[in-house]
Amino acid sequence: MWAWIVEQKYTVGIILGVLFGVASRLSMLRTDYRQYPTYPHGRIVHISLGVIAAGLGAVAVPSLIDKNYTAVTFLSLAAQQFRDVRNMERQSLSKIDSMELVPRGASYIEGIAMVFEGRNYLVIFSAFVTSFFSIVFAWYWGIATGIISILVTNMFKSGKNVSHIAEVRIGQVKLDGPNLFVDDIYMMNVGLDDTRKIISEKAIGLVLVPKNRNSRITIANPGQRQALLHDVSTIMGVYRDEGEPALMPLAKLDMNDGRLGVLLLPQEYDAEKARTVAERSPILECAVRMPSEAGVNKEERAGA
Repeated sequence: MWAWIVEQKYTVGIILGVLFGVASRLSMLRTDYRQYPTYPHGRIVHISLGVIAAGLGAVAVPSLIDKNYTAVTFLSLAAQQFRDVRNMERQSLSKIDSMELVPRGASYIEGIAMVFEGRNYLVIFSAFVTSFFSIVFAWYWGIATGIISILVTNMFKSGKNVSHIAEVRIGQVKLDGPNLFVDDIYMMNVGLDDTRKIISEKAIGLVLVPKNRNSRITIANPGQRQALLHDVSTIMGVYRDEGEPALMPLAKLDMNDGRLGVLLLPQEYDAEKARTVAERSPILECAVRMPSEAGVNKEERAGA
């Protein structure tokens, strides 16, 4: 048995690479409150792509060792295929989004599509390093490296959330005639008495206070605001139906200090839970802005 493992080190390395690559993809695959990927067919699609990515990463090592550099060009073809996967996810989610009571928004959809593309590259990485250490050193080093690679890939599974960039407070929803406020942040004009009655009974207000200059720009991003509204509405429900624009959850900025007022109309009236859900809403990569890193701002700090 041991002699066969030593003799067939390429085969063993490829098998271990594929196994740990697939294990890496499975560890990053989760159907949560967003119900995406769907179960079971959406999962089957992504697991199948994970197997393909793991095979490519594992086979690349023997090709490089044998100086068969032509075979490595398949990795570039794989990259093109995974970009097509990203386009597929973007198109699918965009079509679904038109049927949501509170849409995700284009920024959220782009973020999800980017994540699914990136995770296939992480699978290639996990399979590649596992196969490399199995073939160059020994099978047990491949197993150890494979376990470490899964831990590393899981570090990239989740990004930051709103609590990292802003303090979320429960705000008071106030109606001053037709004018609607969350604390002192003006939200909108409500003309119908029935709508004002529903808002006074059902609405929950939140106020997001940015922690720094970068955070202020990030939470001002319309895509980030829409993602926040979608997440809270998905988890807590939304008290509206089609054709009722006045009951749409809303997020408006205080232009003076950058605070974000959020008006929610959930099916489940629980202000503290709404605050917690808002804190856990993800920060979109395409919404992050860092003006403090601009050269002109660094010069100002240096001069001060």
